[in-house]
Amino acid sequence: MFGLRKTLSSLFSRQKIDEEWYDSLEEALLLGDVGMKATQSLIASLRAEAKKQKAETVEELKELLAQLIENLLKRLERPLNPLLSFQKSSLNPQVWIVVGVNGAGKTTSIGKLCHYFQASGHKVLLGAGDTFRAAAREQLMTWGERNQVAVITQQGGDAAAVAHDSVKAGQSRNMDLVVIDTAGRLSTQANLMDELKKVKRVTAKAQDDAPNETILVIDGNTGQNGLSQVKAFHEALGLTAIIVTKLDGTAKGGILCAIAEELPENTPSVIALGLGEGIDDLKPFSASEFAKSLVP
Repeated sequence: MFGLRKTLSSLFSRQKIDEEWYDSLEEALLLGDVGMKATQSLIASLRAEAKKQKAETVEELKELLAQLIENLLKRLERPLNPLLSFQKSSLNPQVWIVVGVNGAGKTTSIGKLCHYFQASGHKVLLGAGDTFRAAAREQLMTWGERNQVAVITQQGGDAAAVAHDSVKAGQSRNMDLVVIDTAGRLSTQANLMDELKKVKRVTAKAQDDAPNETILVIDGNTGQNGLSQVKAFHEALGLTAIIVTKLDGTAKGGILCAIAEELPENTPSVIALGLGEGIDDLKPFSASEFAKSLVP
């Protein structure tokens, strides 16, 4: 159960709606990583809708809040989520580059993506573009073994070279999808961000329409840090998608509301959520379902 859901569940068990109730709601949203801007917007809208619809009971307010959160999160939905509407690009594979800071769950998410698409009958190839850490290559190769897919790798080589070789291998082996891992890094590390830009340029040279997706993986517990990561990586790379991980029983969950409210209209869409440690725990993002998971 999301941490925010648990707090809201307690709040909605109260029967009296007064200013103290609204204050408690504000505190719950802020502690749940919803962010000040989204929290103030949601509460103002809730007050207005409650007055307009003459909603006075806890149950009525709960339904209104769930709808307001869903409307907010719909800004992050893509009409055709690539997890649900995946199509191979003509004769070439789709090429996805996955980026993020260390510890966000990037490599694990790649393994889960691999499993997800294989279960749908697609042929997947992985590229071990994190050439800085041997442990990262080994982790990706372990995921490859679990999913019985090939992993293109080099020891201590150039990340862009691995990306190039991965795309070419995907073409020659008639793969449906090539997913390229990259070294985890802080968005403030300019030299490493430049390397990511190079990886993206090289994939574009190896295949005209590549990369089809540039995906940022963020930890659902990082709060305002998550916002900063989206801004920085998007500015550097032109992200197309976000995967939010670690939204299990300990996560606050409100970070998606903050992203939807505080980032510009061209914010990349959220395509998937990591809901646990299992290989099947990567789910396509739905604003409606996520809103229901937050508001019990």
